[in-house]
Amino acid sequence: MEGSEASDARTELLRSKRNATRYQILVQIAERQPAVSQQEIAGAIDITAQAVSNYLQELIEAGHVEKHGRGRYEITKEGVDWLISRTDNLRSFVDHVSEEVIGQVDVESAIAAGGVTEGQRVSLAMRNGYLHALPKEDTGATAVAVTDAATGQEVGLTDFEGVVDYDLGTVTVLSVPSIRNGGSAAVEPDVVARYTGDQDLIAVAGAEALAAARRCELEPDVRFGTPEAVREAATKGLDVLLLVVTGQLSIHTDTLRDGNISYEVIDATDE
Repeated sequence: MEGSEASDARTELLRSKRNATRYQILVQIAERQPAVSQQEIAGAIDITAQAVSNYLQELIEAGHVEKHGRGRYEITKEGVDWLISRTDNLRSFVDHVSEEVIGQVDVESAIAAGGVTEGQRVSLAMRNGYLHALPKEDTGATAVAVTDAATGQEVGLTDFEGVVDYDLGTVTVLSVPSIRNGGSAAVEPDVVARYTGDQDLIAVAGAEALAAARRCELEPDVRFGTPEAVREAATKGLDVLLLVVTGQLSIHTDTLRDGNISYEVIDATDE
């Protein structure tokens, strides 16, 4: 019974549309006071300005809000206390859902490296940047399949144990001059060829870098969002060749350093 009462207290705000709207209006007043536009509040919480006016009158009568003139409202101590109590209830409910509900049914996906059946415990390995589920249970990281899957299909996994052991990838960065300094024409194809072949992915950043790659008969796998994409690929164990115009070099190297990714910068114009 006590558990049911606690649950009712936590979900009161979610079950009552009126209380939920009051809560949102009080939050808006607290953020904007003392100059409060009913129209702005209406737009922020997607109700009409007339509805906001009606709710404000109720909040004033309840002692949660004070009016100090046209368009000037202030939340009272009683209003703050009401807001805090409902916020605490919401936080408690969210914690309950996160820890006791979602935490119990947390499911991740992987690629099946063989036929897998629901309920089977499988081994985990990182291959080509994706988590793979191996049907034969081995030492190391394991999980339990919650779906059936044929080879190459995705499989749902839960009940993880251990840590997937794999090495981070490395990034070879070829610096390409801007068009003002010669652009792709200044790139030495022999330099690019020297570092091509061992990488899992080729990425380019900037028009000059794309032109340089194509001049060297390379078609990049990644052309947009390269700072994050290259870091993520290396984080998942892939080696990357990155051609980047000099003006964008620091953005990429800073991102790699933030991710503790090993990299080497080479001037693509040097013979």
